[in-house]
Amino acid sequence: MKKLPLILGIVSIIAVAFLFVWVFFVNTKGEEHENKIAEQKTTLGNIAFVEIDSIILNFNMYFDLRDELMQKQQNSEAELNTKGKQYESGARDYEEKVRKGLVTRATAAQMEQDLLQQQQNLLNLKNQLETQLMEEEQVMNRKILNYIYEYLEEYSAGSDYDYILAKSFGSPVMYANDALDLTREILEGVNSKYNKDRK
Repeated sequence: MKKLPLILGIVSIIAVAFLFVWVFFVNTKGEEHENKIAEQKTTLGNIAFVEIDSIILNFNMYFDLRDELMQKQQNSEAELNTKGKQYESGARDYEEKVRKGLVTRATAAQMEQDLLQQQQNLLNLKNQLETQLMEEEQVMNRKILNYIYEYLEEYSAGSDYDYILAKSFGSPVMYANDALDLTREILEGVNSKYNKDRK
């Protein structure tokens, strides 16, 4: 029994020592870790994001340029159809004249050669028009993105954002907090600016 106060005294000293170590060392390390996170946040700056696909697909400029591109595509198809009908008409004329024996072999050979050349020209025209339409679509997409980038530069001048990321399926941004989403605000702003510029 006489040793009980001594044991309790030793246990108390160890407990006080443990609390001392805990308060001054372990807790300080936790605060240092929190301070480092806070420093990283301040060095990264203010960040937000937009769903770029949603902006593009709801942007009035996209609809205008898409309509122009569709009109060019229809014109190209009409031109191809006209030339295709001319070729078919020439091919029928050739077959009929050869079948009825209305042309010499030399004239038939020349007609056949002309038809082959016309067919090749038709294929070349088709490829040329397809390439031209693909290029115009790429230019259209670049115009839209450029307009959005220019708007974001103007927008960021009046805001405290250091970064506005573009989030879409397959983009490097895999997750973003919805509280940082500026999509609706940017879409309204870019459409408003475009409508004024269009007038």
